[in-house]
Amino acid sequence: MRHCFAAAIANRENILTEGALIERIRREYSVPLDPHVVHTSLLYSDQGRQILSTLWREYLDIGRAHEMSMLVCTATWRATAERLRQAGLPGVKAVSRDAVAMLAGIRAEYGRYGERVYVGGLLGCRGDAYLPQQALDAEAAERFHSEQAEALAAAGVDFLLATPLPALCEALGMARALAATGAPYLLNFVLRPNGELLDGTPLAEAIARIDDEVESPPAAFLAGCTHPANVCSALAAAESARPGTCKRLVGVQGNSSRKSPEELNEGGELQTGDVEEFVRSMRELRNRFGAHVQGGCCGTNASYIAALASDWTAELLDR
Repeated sequence: MRHCFAAAIANRENILTEGALIERIRREYSVPLDPHVVHTSLLYSDQGRQILSTLWREYLDIGRAHEMSMLVCTATWRATAERLRQAGLPGVKAVSRDAVAMLAGIRAEYGRYGERVYVGGLLGCRGDAYLPQQALDAEAAERFHSEQAEALAAAGVDFLLATPLPALCEALGMARALAATGAPYLLNFVLRPNGELLDGTPLAEAIARIDDEVESPPAAFLAGCTHPANVCSALAAAESARPGTCKRLVGVQGNSSRKSPEELNEGGELQTGDVEEFVRSMRELRNRFGAHVQGGCCGTNASYIAALASDWTAELLDR
């Protein structure tokens, strides 16, 4: 389904994404997450697989009810070779195959609707996504992420997603690694309201550098791990600096809280916000900036995704 995914992005098809998984597992279930690979370890226990299945089906049920295409991603965010060894789990190829097989199996249960569900291979930066000083340089990032990118692509994902990315240097290296697989891919940046990545690189510059320097650029860029209202401010600043930037940044996976990355990183409690404000900000992103891929990140759950889908479909019906 890779060609279908690429066409959906190119044709600016309206696409819903899943909401939070890791945060929901941490808060809603009494199951410890592995300190090295987070939710990947759940693939290898009956209870863990049941939890993952329940959460994915919640989101897929929303997409099906609203007849919207949907992106869902494998439980492989931290499943790199070094972390898998530390967790005592199988190697990258085996874990990638198991993760893709599980999610593809759930998709198959949805029959015809499953043809509108795209399974993504999820990768994260090596360090803390809110600490750009931990980012790898481009050459090191390409070497570090190549094995996982190749394994996920070989396992049959429809696309690859690197998220959330705080710094241009690691994003550039990841883009090279993902591009080398031949699979379509997306890069998801953490943005500040002033239109910069967390490392201070202006969004427009980051997109232009990657598009110019990577032989096969991303299918598109996303913004994530920040509130959609902050993304609105960021895109306004980026578009002012370089008109046309928003043609390449096509979607948002938003946090429920408007707090900054520093505030979220330092707080021990889950930060949530108003569902109506979340939905209202997503609507502005669609109408003002053409963001046609939308879903949730930290602090969101099925209620946020359901409210987003309801508002979106109602808006389409009113046109």
